[in-house]
Amino acid sequence: MRRVLLILFLVIILSGVYYYWLTPKYAVPILTYHNIGYGEGGFFVTPENFAKQMEYIKKNGYEVITLDELVSGIKDKKVFRRNKVVITFDDGYKDNFEYAYPVLKRLGFAATIFIITDFMGKGSDEEGKEFLGWDEVVAMSKNKISFGSHTKTHFYLGAIKDEEAAFEEIAGSKKAIEQKIGIPVDYFCYPGGGFNEKIKESVARAGYKGACSTNRGFADFNSDVYELKRVKVTNSDMTKPLSFWIKLSGYYNILRKEKSPH
Repeated sequence: MRRVLLILFLVIILSGVYYYWLTPKYAVPILTYHNIGYGEGGFFVTPENFAKQMEYIKKNGYEVITLDELVSGIKDKKVFRRNKVVITFDDGYKDNFEYAYPVLKRLGFAATIFIITDFMGKGSDEEGKEFLGWDEVVAMSKNKISFGSHTKTHFYLGAIKDEEAAFEEIAGSKKAIEQKIGIPVDYFCYPGGGFNEKIKESVARAGYKGACSTNRGFADFNSDVYELKRVKVTNSDMTKPLSFWIKLSGYYNILRKEKSPH
């Protein structure tokens, strides 16, 4: 009898922890990639590992939704099923088109690429990584790939004091993309994850529906659509036990130390 009561007590405790502590902390995971290629460093995921990660998502019953579906759901206080995931890329490198896009297209996945508008079609960065051309941006925009702004020049906004210059980086990049692809640009991504309240206000004033950060910010579990926390995916996530699964769980942010947005 005591054993039964103990088991019942544990079930009640665990259920309470799940429903009243863990469940409110769930947030649809927003995956972040940069480069899909064979370079060195933490921003690179090889094409083979990227394909494995996407196939894992497909085979294990996750549903890839758009950033717009996520933001609309948050605003409507929608309760998301625990199988949703959003895919994003930062900076707009050419390898996104060469290696990631064919995989996404084959699997029917949507994604958002945040681009630095002044760099598009202008060659490579200081590390030799080539940026997308506008023809590639236009082609992908017709096949479930949406484009958001990452400013005009990858300007770090967290400590900026020139509000006019900041607004030009934010609004000017939106205008540039819309002129090139003829589609409204609704989402912004803070370079380096840095922002402040005035920058958030500028993003909203420029006409964006939401904005992505990293794990910087103060809003709990993506309750504020202008400081959405994301999960960086690494090249080794498929080789570490449970790593990719944890990042897809929707509870990964519990394990991370939040950083100041500045």
